[in-house]
Amino acid sequence: MKLSLSLSLSSQRSSSAPSSEYWLKAQETHDFVVGNLLTHYNSYRVNTTSQTNVAYEWYNASQIYADAAMIQAGDPRYVPYMNNSYAWMNNMWDTSSSNGGYYAAANVDGTGSGGDKYADDNGLTGVVYLDAYNVSAGTIKVNYLNSAKACAHWLIHSGQWDSTYGGGFWWNTVRESKPTQTNGLALQLFLRLYQITGQIFYRDWAYSVRNWLMNEMFDTTTGLYIWKIDGPGAGIKHTEKFTYDNAIMIEAFLLYAQIIGDHSYTTKAQTLGIKMNTTLWNNTYHVYLFNSAGGRINPAWCGWASQAMIQLYLADDNSAWLDYAQQNIDYMNSKLRNSANYGYYAFCDVDGSGVDTRHEGVDQAWMQRVQVLLSNYR
Repeated sequence: MKLSLSLSLSSQRSSSAPSSEYWLKAQETHDFVVGNLLTHYNSYRVNTTSQTNVAYEWYNASQIYADAAMIQAGDPRYVPYMNNSYAWMNNMWDTSSSNGGYYAAANVDGTGSGGDKYADDNGLTGVVYLDAYNVSAGTIKVNYLNSAKACAHWLIHSGQWDSTYGGGFWWNTVRESKPTQTNGLALQLFLRLYQITGQIFYRDWAYSVRNWLMNEMFDTTTGLYIWKIDGPGAGIKHTEKFTYDNAIMIEAFLLYAQIIGDHSYTTKAQTLGIKMNTTLWNNTYHVYLFNSAGGRINPAWCGWASQAMIQLYLADDNSAWLDYAQQNIDYMNSKLRNSANYGYYAFCDVDGSGVDTRHEGVDQAWMQRVQVLLSNYR
């Protein structure tokens, strides 16, 4: 049954959806997901090899994010995938706490959720739900908004934000560190909820997170945001620069400019993009590096930059941003795409050697998403 569904999706297309090669590859990626990672519970297994009975929160949320992009592009056939996976996510919500929050993992049948909660996972999931909100109607639209609010509620009331190092959200309930990406995703969520609801406390939280990031995580020497501050008691700043950290900050600044109306943040986002393309872009292979300390490439972490570059293009109409986004995606299709089943491998060295042949769910989700985003323009 999964095979026939997969084939039907790749052979049909909504008349209003894009028709570029990237749209077709996005469909093929989704077909791989349906055939290899989707369970009959409507969850997504971690990978096709070592963790076939486990589901991760942010992997499932990322697939919802990818399907929301397909719907936004004009193809309603992805609505059931998005909504069914959203319903399954209830299994990962902590119903024993008044603050709620998503656990990081569960069994694919929805049992066994528990343990640590991650602020970046919950922040990303809230952002994802707002994308789903944008392509929904009626009761389900209201539900997506309420779930995004619930993610924000957990961030605010869980104790993940405290005065250590002047503020900032801890990465997880173990309080291992305070990273840029955790706080950048929270900033995006608060800004978007303020835009939708007009509730001032979301704006005020956005101000606090923005201030902390700019004061503590911005490296004036490189013009990029650092990785994290170790916690508690250590206070060591890890100054490595990660592509996805800075991509998230570009998106956050563009949202800030749009929603708060301070267009100096458009300039900050553009400057950050230029710095990314100076430090994190490999000019030989035309791809974003995972981080500044090494030459490994990953579809999700490096692919995130393509989303940010597309957002920059939408902000200023400079097609050079699209060129970076496209070349980055082209690299993934050339070096990390399995030509037999259209799934994406997990990692390779920048020259394409040293391939890690795992098929991780999150990598499929992000390649589906960024390709459909690009297909709107290329």
